[in-house]
Order: sequence, then structure tokens, then C-alpha cells
Amino acid sequence: MREILCYGDSNTWGYEPAGDGRRFAWPVRWPGVLQRELGDGHHVVEDGLCGRTTVIDNALAPHRSGATLLAPTLECHAPLDLVIIMLGTNDVAYPWATPAQVAEGAATLAHLVRWSEWGPGGGAPAALLVCPPPLGPFTSSNPEPREGAEETSRGLPPEFARAAAVVGCPWFDAGEIIASSALDGCHLEATEHERLGLALAARVRELLT
Repeated sequence: MREILCYGDSNTWGYEPAGDGRRFAWPVRWPGVLQRELGDGHHVVEDGLCGRTTVIDNALAPHRSGATLLAPTLECHAPLDLVIIMLGTNDVAYPWATPAQVAEGAATLAHLVRWSEWGPGGGAPAALLVCPPPLGPFTSSNPEPREGAEETSRGLPPEFARAAAVVGCPWFDAGEIIASSALDGCHLEATEHERLGLALAARVRELLT
């Protein structure tokens, strides 16, 4: 059995763009689509936390740093063959965060995975970084989380490519195949969960061959 952990934020948790805190059902969420496509012999574990960042700590929103809970999460689900990390959407809401800093935060998590001992036989799991799609569009009724956040999010792909190369980790640009919902500018519609799950299934097959 190949064990795969999906480590992310509200777009891994399955937050519906329409709001009200509703969550898409497991078969709709991209980890569920990934499980369906990979089929027997694979077990997909979903760990999505709304508001989770890469490495940013915020006293007003505790326990949201991806680095804080990564180690116990890896241990909890060990042995893991692959960890898929899709974070960065929440980081761009911080006014000082640059695309490079966001990407380096995500790459730091991949580095921690690749130097852990929670893979098969006490080795390290493989890691796959997923660059989230750009934010937007935003309207007066759906305001931008902070001025410049959409622009920052659009600068992530080249920085993810650079940061992933530094830590020797494969990466995937989700923005090439999916887009944020027009309803809130940051979450994924059911159709985008399906597209992402299908695309990642093909990538996972390559990585685990």
C-alpha cells in the first residue's frame, strides 16, 4: 500500500467558495479525486487546515504555521511514501510577504519532509510542492485580503520553481490548470478540485513508479 499525505490549507480541506463554512464532500475534494484515480494499492490521507501558512506564526491565529504541526503529522501517518504540500495562499495576505519568501517557506516544509525518518523503512518520504493558483478576481463585495495580494500570488510560480530546485524537490504549478473562484477569489470550485485531482494523480504515478 502506497501512503500519500496531502498537507494544505482550506483548499485541501475543501472550503466551498459560496461561504458559510461549508465543506465539499470527500469524493469532490481534490484528495478524494486523487484517491479515486489512484485506486487500489494507494491510501490518500488528507490534512487540510483553514488559514494554514507555510511557516508564518500569528498569535491571533495560533497553530496555523505549516512548520509547527508538520513533524507530528508525518509521524502520525507514517510510513509515508509521498507528501504533497499545497500552501502559500494564506501567506500572501501578509503585507511583507514577497513571492520569494512564500516559495521559500513552502520549500522549507519540503526540506523537512525529505530529511525526516517517516518514510518506508525509516527513510524519508518523497515530497511534491504544489504552487497554488493565483488569487482573484476581487470585487467591492469580495475585497482583496490586502492591497497587492493578487499581484504577489501571480509571482509565485517562478519562485516556486527556484525554491524547489534549491531543495531538490519536484513541483507542480496548479495555476496552469485551475483558477480561484470568482465568488471569493481564493477558494476552489468543485470543477477545479476535479481538475487538480486528475492532474496530480498523473504526477503521483510518475513519482511513485
